[in-house]
Amino acid sequence: MTTPHNHAKPGDYAEAVLLPGDPLRAKWIAETFFEAPKQVNSVRNCLGYTGTWKGKPVSVQASGMGQPSLAIYVHELINVYGVKSLIRVGTCGGLNAKVKVRDVILAQGASTDSSIVKGRFGPYNYAPIADFGLLRSAADKADAKGLRYHAGNMLSSDIFYHADGFAGYDTLPEHGVIGVEMEAAALYTLAARFGVKALTICTMTDCLITHEEIDAEARQTSLKDMVELALDVAVEA
Repeated sequence: MTTPHNHAKPGDYAEAVLLPGDPLRAKWIAETFFEAPKQVNSVRNCLGYTGTWKGKPVSVQASGMGQPSLAIYVHELINVYGVKSLIRVGTCGGLNAKVKVRDVILAQGASTDSSIVKGRFGPYNYAPIADFGLLRSAADKADAKGLRYHAGNMLSSDIFYHADGFAGYDTLPEHGVIGVEMEAAALYTLAARFGVKALTICTMTDCLITHEEIDAEARQTSLKDMVELALDVAVEA
């Protein structure tokens, strides 16, 4: 069975899938880390690949930018292709001066301004959270690798260019939100709805407080450590 967004066949995806937003990042992950990568999807150029990492099957599927796009791919990966563990890998902005560029953020929870989450729960303020087993595994492995990381609350925003700049986020750092990206809350909500595991792991590449940022070459090096961490977690999920 295929979908309007995915022409992979049943069984083409492993039960564990990494989810970068950028199709070229998906290609880079497959070609850099996978043993014997095979492309399984190219619809709309949202590339998907399956291969092995340390001898165990794993896949990567680009999700596009933002929660509406990610929600399509995640829904189909779970309900059409039988995926059981989904790990978003990407970059984020920093909302806490203690989080330095190149640091890894493990999104324990994901606050959001998105109606995708708000509109589902009526009077309730639903709290999208990561799977604890994946989160614990990622933290343990990050410790073992000597990676500098932070586990905490992330903001998943539908707005990239906020009209008020950093002032648009000012109450969030006061309540422990440490970074901002655009996908985790929808991922966690769908994973909870369908009874699968999910985690978001990001590298902080620019700080909205200090305005420190890293160049393209440094991003690639930093992402390598983060992707290897995510792959180690994925194949043991």
